[in-house]
Amino acid sequence: MRRYLLLRSIPLPWVRRNTSQNESSPLIPKAGSAKEDAEELALVTTELHQAGTNNGQEHDSPVFTRVQPYYSFSLTDYFLKYFLFLTNLVFTVLGLLVIGVGMWGLISKESFAQEKIGSIGTDPMLILVTLGIVLTMLCLTGCVGALRENCCLLKLFSAVVLVLITAQVLAAIVAYSLQDQVGGVLRSGMLAAMVRYQDDLDLRFITDEIQSNLQCCGADNYRDWEINIYYNCSAPGVLACGVPATCCIDPLENGTVWNSQCGVGAQLLDEFTAQSVIFLGGCLGGISRWIELHEGLIGTVIIVVLGVQILTLFITTRLLESIQWHKVYI
Repeated sequence: MRRYLLLRSIPLPWVRRNTSQNESSPLIPKAGSAKEDAEELALVTTELHQAGTNNGQEHDSPVFTRVQPYYSFSLTDYFLKYFLFLTNLVFTVLGLLVIGVGMWGLISKESFAQEKIGSIGTDPMLILVTLGIVLTMLCLTGCVGALRENCCLLKLFSAVVLVLITAQVLAAIVAYSLQDQVGGVLRSGMLAAMVRYQDDLDLRFITDEIQSNLQCCGADNYRDWEINIYYNCSAPGVLACGVPATCCIDPLENGTVWNSQCGVGAQLLDEFTAQSVIFLGGCLGGISRWIELHEGLIGTVIIVVLGVQILTLFITTRLLESIQWHKVYI
């Protein structure tokens, strides 16, 4: 008996082995398993499609819960969102203040009067109003877009910021490569401000600040003031052949009283005599020297301003990406 069992356990080459599948061989794939797997996969796909197209009505189904990935805002996303919101809110308020200052200047000078409305386009206060409106609208777009998680507003905000960054970089490159032309534009602007010195309070304020702070007089020299009809030597008034008081070395009498007549007749003096009364050098040279002395500060300010804008663009892009991922998986 033992010999018989031993012989049965030895496989003989002429004996056909039973290769049919049975329940006792789980590692061997069954004959119809591929077809059954395909049918089961189709069933799961159909249920998942129905669960995803019911607008969230069947999100609690086991199939949807098992397959659906999960995404939620991180602490960094919330920080970026409210940081962008608060930053844009601050600059929105700043833009409104700039608009208020500009409108106050226009109204106080009666720039909307019928006789002055024609020259309002060259009013410096109009530049303030325009900058205030642009700043307010741009920052308000970013503020609302961040708070409401509105992708359209955030995309518009980031696109405008990108355009501003590009324009500023191009302007800096052009200004550096065309320094002589920029000097000519500054000279033309200075002479135009001197022509309207008595008629425009804003230009008068700007000219006085430049002359007193840079200790200069005129564009190229003190004789440039002859271009003004009030300081021209042919003018009938007391200001003829004179210069503004801000050209004077010591416009204060006894250090207390402002002497507005200290520059009267200064154009009639020779340079040796005039140098003890007024500043002889022009303001264009003073501006050039001031820029050379403060190159480091100017470069730092430009880098910081561009860096803030680039950082804002990066934060907006990161927030947009988070909002879009969150909307996909909700």
